[in-house]
Amino acid sequence: MRKIVFDIETTNFFTDTGSNDPASLTLACVCTHDSLTDAYTSYFEADLPKLWPTLEKADMLIGFNSDHFDIPILNKYYSGDLSQIKSLDLMREIQKSLGRRIGLDAVAGATLGKRKSADGKLANVWWRQGEKQKVVDYCIDDVKITKELYEHALKNGKVKYPDGKMIRELALDTAKW
Repeated sequence: MRKIVFDIETTNFFTDTGSNDPASLTLACVCTHDSLTDAYTSYFEADLPKLWPTLEKADMLIGFNSDHFDIPILNKYYSGDLSQIKSLDLMREIQKSLGRRIGLDAVAGATLGKRKSADGKLANVWWRQGEKQKVVDYCIDDVKITKELYEHALKNGKVKYPDGKMIRELALDTAKW
């Protein structure tokens, strides 16, 4: 089964567009991990024609907040509909069990003992400062964390999350993953 773990960064904020629609944002980069090749790859907007065949051949797309954020943004650039590809949005799965949304950094810190390399808002700042490689490095780091979190949840059927000063376990239904 070919799984693509992915994440995107944008060049702007919702406050810049005056909309809460993710498709109103502009893509800075998309980074992926392909289970077939075990490779991490980054794509800028001009490189998207190279990304589409990989996504089209995927059996599953895996992300964190990807169904709500990443896929709608990518669909703006794609001639088809990426939501037709089976996807697993880890944030959505956690929300189904927990009853609320929780960020990647919090879940990764509690589950994996590692944190994100930065705050996503910094990616926009770096992009505007011309530090594109910094944005790519940050995005790939998020893909690595998402991949590890997915693998942990699949193996153990649960993740951990902070709840006040306590760390709690959260069972996830991974049967269809």
